[in-house]
Amino acid sequence: MPDITTLILDDHAWFRRQFAALDELQARDSDPRELARLWEPLAARLDVHALAEEKIFYPQLLAHGEDPEDETLDAIGDHNEIRDGVAQAERSPVGSGQWWEGVWAARRANDEHMGEEENEGLANFRLNATTGLRESLGRQFAEFLDAHPTTAGLDNSDKDPEAYVDEVRAEIDPSDPTRDGLGIGSLKGK
Repeated sequence: MPDITTLILDDHAWFRRQFAALDELQARDSDPRELARLWEPLAARLDVHALAEEKIFYPQLLAHGEDPEDETLDAIGDHNEIRDGVAQAERSPVGSGQWWEGVWAARRANDEHMGEEENEGLANFRLNATTGLRESLGRQFAEFLDAHPTTAGLDNSDKDPEAYVDEVRAEIDPSDPTRDGLGIGSLKGK
């Protein structure tokens, strides 16, 4: 089983190919049904991928990474922007100007997120987590994606990045003095 960082990178490559295929369809002024056939699985995977990272990857990055708070805060914010773009497209007729605005908002946020994650979060995790942990998480990540081809039954709402990190920190170490409800690291250096 590939480790979680490899599976995340594989999804990133798939996202890039799917958005490139949308470029082709836009250039040909394609039928909305053709656009929907490509967009619907992409939109679902963007959302499910973010949820899988929030459930499996980012808690472990916070537990095993080196100074991972900023990376995690940024990633959760990026996930919110991706979700918002997907939601905008979902509210609009496929192929309309508003639909394309949502698609491209999701794409811009996803492109930024993937670049940062690949150069920061994933690299940090590879350096600080054991191979066994990465492989175990890879199994969990793959199982989550297989079990959830769509977001049906999942809470896909935006998350407050600081509250997310505080909740994960509380699960990792309930006595962590940086968790005071005032924000990440508010007691650091005091």
